[in-house]
Amino acid sequence: MSTQTEALSPVDRPGKAGEKAVATALRHTHLKLTSPWATAGAIILAAVWTLPTFGLLVSSFRPAADINTSGWWTLFIDLAKHPLATVQSLTLSNYAAALTTNTTVTIPQAILNSITITVPAAVFPIVIALLMAYAFAWMDFPGRDWLFIGVFALQVVPLQMLLVPLLKMYGGGLVIAGQNIFPGLPQTAMSNGFVAIWVTHTIAALPLATFMLHNSLSAIPNELMEAARIDGAGHGQILTRIALPLAVPTIASYAIFQFLWVWNDLLVATIFSSGQNAPMTKLMVTLSGTWGQKWYLLTAGTFLGIIVPLIVFFALQRFFVRGLLAGATKG
Repeated sequence: MSTQTEALSPVDRPGKAGEKAVATALRHTHLKLTSPWATAGAIILAAVWTLPTFGLLVSSFRPAADINTSGWWTLFIDLAKHPLATVQSLTLSNYAAALTTNTTVTIPQAILNSITITVPAAVFPIVIALLMAYAFAWMDFPGRDWLFIGVFALQVVPLQMLLVPLLKMYGGGLVIAGQNIFPGLPQTAMSNGFVAIWVTHTIAALPLATFMLHNSLSAIPNELMEAARIDGAGHGQILTRIALPLAVPTIASYAIFQFLWVWNDLLVATIFSSGQNAPMTKLMVTLSGTWGQKWYLLTAGTFLGIIVPLIVFFALQRFFVRGLLAGATKG
């Protein structure tokens, strides 16, 4: 007895129809999400956003007299008329003056202070929020959902509302019904200035950090967590070996946000830092002089101050979009 096998054409082979359907769906989705108008709008927005920064960069290389008497765009007019003389007029004097200006703290020291403030203020809330997010996502305890709603609702509380109770806690403690229930931080810690800023930024960052990390951790398949429990893993092992690696994109994206927020903060820095502990944002206030007569130095000081944030952003930017999607699409 003989059997006859019919040859299948490439179109009729198993799986080909499904692959074609997926490719067609992806093509339609791409066409819906992209359009010449959307691309043109994105380019215009990018140009409008970048133009002031570019003008500031150009001004930082112009002499102080030119900055005070004409706009940065005149450089290109002069460049077209007198290219050699215009190029020769560019100078680094603004950067030299900004680095040597006699203020309470120098720019290198202020940058170091900003790093000292920003790194712990970004790490502390992420570590605490990771523990809280894991508990809300994968641990059962009474009132879990209501507590998470409460943490989520704290996002609407502005930082300014925290300052009065924090100042009370940092100074003489928190007195309720005649009893000091929070004795306050030691004066040795407060005299440094950094501890108060770390605590303030950590408290303000916890609600959003917990919300984003909770959404990321809760998206982990339940089967994976159950398999880990069956193998005898405890919550600590599950957190460090499963949840933490999967949450790295979200952690990186939030770290970028928190780093930039703390680095650019002036309010908390003005209240809780002074003297040699002043960060870049506070130095920029005094860099231009008492009456702003040296405001042109801000053009150079600004770019000296954004070097570190740019390094952090470009080092972590590959996680940025992945982390935002992981932390904001489930709720």
